[in-house]
Amino acid sequence: MIRAAALTRDFGDLRAVDQISFEVQPGEVVGFLGPNGAGKTMVLRMLSTYLTPTAGELSVAGHDVVASPLEVRRSIGYLPEHDALFDGMRVRAFLEFCGRAHGLDEAALQARVAALVERCDLSRVCDQLVGTCSKGYRRRVSLAAALLHDPKVLLLDEPTHGLDPLQVAAFREHVAELREGRAVLFSSHVLAEVTATCDRLLLLHHGRLLIDERTEVLTERADSEGKDLEGLILDAVRSPHEEASA
Repeated sequence: MIRAAALTRDFGDLRAVDQISFEVQPGEVVGFLGPNGAGKTMVLRMLSTYLTPTAGELSVAGHDVVASPLEVRRSIGYLPEHDALFDGMRVRAFLEFCGRAHGLDEAALQARVAALVERCDLSRVCDQLVGTCSKGYRRRVSLAAALLHDPKVLLLDEPTHGLDPLQVAAFREHVAELREGRAVLFSSHVLAEVTATCDRLLLLHHGRLLIDERTEVLTERADSEGKDLEGLILDAVRSPHEEASA
């Protein structure tokens, strides 16, 4: 579903993403972990066709992001870190607007909106102005908007940022329900969020991919070295050249 091969992005003399390669298959929830400035959001922007790669290959659902950007956009649901909402619209009207923008006919639109209002538990705020919704409900509205066209690939950028513990737990449940038949890339700088939600972990630092491994394998490795998972990750970040060649 997602395939990156030697993916690179430069800004003048600055290399923001440095020849990274990875894949995300249907049914996988993969955590994209790294400190602020690691290059995670840059990769998501290339996946969403907002930016083009400087070098390498990047495809989504079999479509090259440079050669077929419209097909890529039809294949993805993108939940950005900062909600892209129209505060002056009511929740249901906003979702209907997004569905029409994706080209859904009226019958399909109403069916999808109804299904997502139920799935994302939005019935209490359907007739409320988006701008008056709490942070938790705004994230749910954003997620519903990203799912309206039933995308095969879901990109989540810091999806639990600003949520309280109950809202975080509810969001994890939503992600678990969405995994079937979809490739999900969950970007975060919070290790606990990634390990609680994701099957696999991609660790990015200074634009380089240091780790690509299943979460349970990393946990076992940390135990064998007498560390917790956080310690293992910190060691990788502190010694990127050693970890990259391991």
